[in-house]
Amino acid sequence: MTRLINQYRNQIMTIAGVLIVLGLLAPRIGYASYRDPALIMATLIAVVPIAIRAFQALRMKAFSIELLVTIAVTGALYIHEYTESSIVTFLFLFGAYLEARTLEKTRSSLKKLIDMAPQEADVIRDGETLTIPVEEVVIGDRIIIRSGGKVPVDGSIISGKASLNEAAITGESVPASKGPEDKVYSGTIVDTGYLEIIAEKVGDDTTFAKIIELVEEAQESKSKTQKFLDKFANYYTPSVVVLAIVVFGLTGNLHVAITFLVVACPGALVIGAPVSTVAGIGNGAKNGVLLKGGEVMDRLSKVDTIVFDKTGTLTKGKPEVTDIKTFLNVETDKLLGLVAAAETISEHHLGQTIVREANQRNLNLDGEILSGEVIKGNGIRAQVDGRALAIGNRMLMDSENVQVSDEIAAYAVQREKAGNTAIFAAVDGQIAGIFSIADQIREDAPQALADLRKNGIKKMVMLTGDNKHTAELVANVLGLDEFHAELLPENKVEYVKKLKTAGHVVAMAGDGINDAPAIATADIGLAMGEGGTDVSMETADVVLMADKLMQFSHAYALAKATVLNMKQNTFIAVAVVFILLAGVLADRVHLASGMFIHEASILVVILNAMRLIGFKSNPGSAETDLG
Repeated sequence: MTRLINQYRNQIMTIAGVLIVLGLLAPRIGYASYRDPALIMATLIAVVPIAIRAFQALRMKAFSIELLVTIAVTGALYIHEYTESSIVTFLFLFGAYLEARTLEKTRSSLKKLIDMAPQEADVIRDGETLTIPVEEVVIGDRIIIRSGGKVPVDGSIISGKASLNEAAITGESVPASKGPEDKVYSGTIVDTGYLEIIAEKVGDDTTFAKIIELVEEAQESKSKTQKFLDKFANYYTPSVVVLAIVVFGLTGNLHVAITFLVVACPGALVIGAPVSTVAGIGNGAKNGVLLKGGEVMDRLSKVDTIVFDKTGTLTKGKPEVTDIKTFLNVETDKLLGLVAAAETISEHHLGQTIVREANQRNLNLDGEILSGEVIKGNGIRAQVDGRALAIGNRMLMDSENVQVSDEIAAYAVQREKAGNTAIFAAVDGQIAGIFSIADQIREDAPQALADLRKNGIKKMVMLTGDNKHTAELVANVLGLDEFHAELLPENKVEYVKKLKTAGHVVAMAGDGINDAPAIATADIGLAMGEGGTDVSMETADVVLMADKLMQFSHAYALAKATVLNMKQNTFIAVAVVFILLAGVLADRVHLASGMFIHEASILVVILNAMRLIGFKSNPGSAETDLG
């Protein structure tokens, strides 16, 4: 019965509204005797869903706004104020209806995301092309996507070229051109072209599914402000009942006491924070930024220090092998083949760069890997085709007791000063070669960092496992306050802890497994989503789906705007309650008009929050636009 009443709440509101109109018109058309019955009937019909909600809250030991309205309406019926009792219940239901509609609009970004989810896939099985539900696609399936089709799963392109609209994932409207070996993501659309891909992630494991899950969780989570207001409302409501009794005791006027109950309802106060949070998170999702909840918004808005990883965060994370210097008369391709085979066990950008170089040279990487171990922050050691390999930085060579001659060390420093990362490759305990790898600074990094400073960031630091020469070049170009090079993951964690102990509110931005501990330690962890690993995405509080630092700048400005919006809503709600209470005590505000103003205040805070849906940070300026 309760579920049925809640299901038809809007119809109940409509019937009550019609009865109120008939009751008010009755005297004018010669049926005055029907006035009161119509208004009483409207009141009794409309108060049912309100009273049910109040009873349900009481069973949970909570004092809700519905309880105040139910008590007030009961009192109004008792003193024969049928016009006001009917209008109060109708306005309350109408306000709830408008509130639900506008809240639904603030969640529109999530609904659009869900609507973009692919439903079917064209799969090649046993030489036949079959159209199957996307839920039935399995890892390893070969899938065809034609022009206008949606990519059903995450995978790698094995043939074909296409222009893809990746706005559902990255927030970027500019199509991306992709071809063989490039990654594609579920939910993106092939504008023009033809692709065949191999499924690598399916179902709930796809990037698109994770985005929807994260946004859903974020919109349900509560900010500190919202948690406080929820607790406040639970104490506030019984306090209002007590005060209404006091007012009745002092004035002897039941009508004033009932009006006091209605206008003191903290509706706008309770709804103001969550609607701001939902709208802010929705704006972020629309712009390729996943903010994991209201509490994240709170913390992000207070950040004053940002710590960046270098590779894949400040730089593009798409480095290239610029030179391979060999020693001991080792053939270049032979060494590259061995090292690349070993690096297939690593997810690190530099290791994958070496693998990519070997593939471009069509080298055989089928060497037998008997054992392999990733030494986080230093490199890897492996047994390939019976050869013992140690591949990484100078610290790895020292820990493996590999002798580095002055000549080799000088060459490595020379390459580093030229902006390269020098990767040492030792075979059977001797240096066999040095791989020079260079990366490019992201084009949007200078502007994004400048915007972050203008919006309130006081300190920017780069922590990297790379050499100090390359780190210094990047830090100087970007105007960073500090940089620290040749760090292990635990060193990054220690530095973040040191900043927090000094009183800084710290955000850590990274993209790899080695960044995950520092991301988790910071007040706000930020991951580069498209090129980042699942570990860093799961650990982070904020995920940038387009791998663009301008998205970080937008997220920071958005967090500040959202928190400001919450404060505005709280002020509006409290101010309206005080003004109404003063009006009641001065006999200037009555039951129906008080409820009307109360519901209007709820709409005002919702409309104020909805401005966040169209929020755009203003590049190059500390000012923001709530459009």
